[in-house]
Amino acid sequence: MRTLVRVIALCAAFATVGCADKPHWNGVDLTGSSWGRELTLTDPDGRRRTLAEFRGRPVMVFFGFTQCPDVCPTALIRATEIRKLLGADGVRLQVIFVTVDPERDTPSLLREYTAAFDKDFLGLRGDEATTKKVADEFHVFYEKVPTGKSYTVNHTSLSYVFDTEGRLRLGEPHAYSAAQVAEDLKQLLGPARS
Repeated sequence: MRTLVRVIALCAAFATVGCADKPHWNGVDLTGSSWGRELTLTDPDGRRRTLAEFRGRPVMVFFGFTQCPDVCPTALIRATEIRKLLGADGVRLQVIFVTVDPERDTPSLLREYTAAFDKDFLGLRGDEATTKKVADEFHVFYEKVPTGKSYTVNHTSLSYVFDTEGRLRLGEPHAYSAAQVAEDLKQLLGPARS
């Protein structure tokens, strides 16, 4: 979490320098980050999936859990709106939901959950050790918080955006609107296709 705060502070400082050939992003510019490069997890069908297989498409990754009461569903609703705002390019955007609660988020539950937002959204999971490794790679904070007989999970609510070459480029804060994120993605994708 501290690392993400430092990244945001550095990005804000660099943004004030003003470079004419640098794009202006609404989100946090993570271009050149030495983290968030690898993600190897399992889909609901038991297939191993990696970021590399989505080269040629922009990718948005969000970490959460299916029993999340507010942040996760609103992040995925926003992702559906972003796809619509991208027009013809919307179908190219691959949205990946990574569970930080593999204990409860079974493959079938993960499939049902992501499909409730969009049939093309992909839910991924790993065991506890793999989840921690991937979360660490993305500087994602998460922790179980007891709630009576059960628990909830506090977690980072940033959406990570990768360009078509598979490079981590942006961190989109949860508070940003679908229009703000779509504007960044349009800029990332370049001129609109006819």
